[in-house]
Amino acid sequence: MTGRRRWSTEEILETAAKMLRTSDAESFSVRKLAAALGTDSSSLYRHFRNKTELLRAVADRILLTAMDSYRPEGDWKERVTALALCLREAFGEQPQLAAIWGRYGSGGTGSRLVMEEVLQALRTSGLPDQEIPARYHRIVILLAALISSEAGISTVTPKEYEQGMEQFRVAVLGADPERFPALAHFARDIRPLGADRRAAFEEILAAQLAHIEVQIP
Repeated sequence: MTGRRRWSTEEILETAAKMLRTSDAESFSVRKLAAALGTDSSSLYRHFRNKTELLRAVADRILLTAMDSYRPEGDWKERVTALALCLREAFGEQPQLAAIWGRYGSGGTGSRLVMEEVLQALRTSGLPDQEIPARYHRIVILLAALISSEAGISTVTPKEYEQGMEQFRVAVLGADPERFPALAHFARDIRPLGADRRAAFEEILAAQLAHIEVQIP
């Protein structure tokens, strides 16, 4: 009798990534993944101890994709900015995984490559070694927050987007000027959260890097 096919780790991760393009971490399960592969859950637990470990591995593949397109050029700020934009683009193609990265993190090769590059860039900045871990931590927390937030907006359906825009218009343009005088004053110029995301991303990151720069002796 022919046994069931044995799936490689990469094939399992690829199938999981495809499923996560249309679902979130809460609705995803090892059982559903096993069914999609035509096998049972026990065969997948030979590769991953639990669902969280599997999700971290899927997110790590996105970090590897980002690092494949990254080229370290320029000074330390240019290197960190270029890396950040590569991460943003890679997760932008699969936004559900951005939320997973922000929530679960990753401990694979992709994660180590990102950590190594940010730390290397900071070492060339002139910061004392004792300052670098804390500055690294703040950069990564900022990137995870920005990328996860942006990914959440990008997963909104067209219908949900229109409903949100209508609520935005009512909340901003319909604000009572006596109760919300500042909001009423700036109402015509306030932009919805989905507008100019890349410009906001770069500006916020630049502010963080500038803050680090002033700490350099």
